[in-house]
Amino acid sequence: MKYKNLILIGTSHIAEQSLKEVEKTIIEKKPDIIALELDKKRFYALTQKGTRKISLKDIQRIGLKGFIFNIIGAWVERKLGKYVGVKPGSEMLKAIELAKRNKIRIALIDQDIEITLSKLSKSISWKEKWHFIADILKGMIFRKSELKRLGIKKLDLTKVPSKTIIKRLTREVKERYPNIYKVLVKERNQIMATNLSKLIEENPDKLILAVIGAGHEEEMLDLIKSPEITYSFEFK
Repeated sequence: MKYKNLILIGTSHIAEQSLKEVEKTIIEKKPDIIALELDKKRFYALTQKGTRKISLKDIQRIGLKGFIFNIIGAWVERKLGKYVGVKPGSEMLKAIELAKRNKIRIALIDQDIEITLSKLSKSISWKEKWHFIADILKGMIFRKSELKRLGIKKLDLTKVPSKTIIKRLTREVKERYPNIYKVLVKERNQIMATNLSKLIEENPDKLILAVIGAGHEEEMLDLIKSPEITYSFEFK
């Protein structure tokens, strides 16, 4: 998607297609700024080889529910990534690698992960927690039947899902996990759209490439086009 001096790439964090698209777009378009769906903590976690140990203070700061949700989500993503042979976040690493090699400015546009997880701990309901456990089990045991229920014939994890599939999955999340959707999608969309709007305004003559999850793409573009925006962002 393109708007003014902004190009948006909606990715799947474990899709080979996303890895190739990010590399191709950077090489061909030669952006002046690459904006990433990351905050400082996730940026360093992704780029540093060593794994930082989680302390009790970390858990207390973000909340137990947010911590557990993050652990389970990361585990599922790693399992899926291993299945398709692509490490989660590879498209972000490729963007960072090419940005450093070509001396392209990097903008980190997402909300601090600890703020997100803290909000999640406070917002998630018991009903959503039970849905989450049930859906993980159903996803492992009855995967085909669940896709069929959503009207999805086949889901190719090596490719970015179509807009139709994304809309169906988003609708399902909204219905079953309204609080999780609000914290992980809606609020972050607003923050990232605000930060991209700031970049567009301050760099009208620069080409900006934003690499974000495909599920954020359409709503973020609508928000960027909206005149009612406030600013708050961080740069590398």
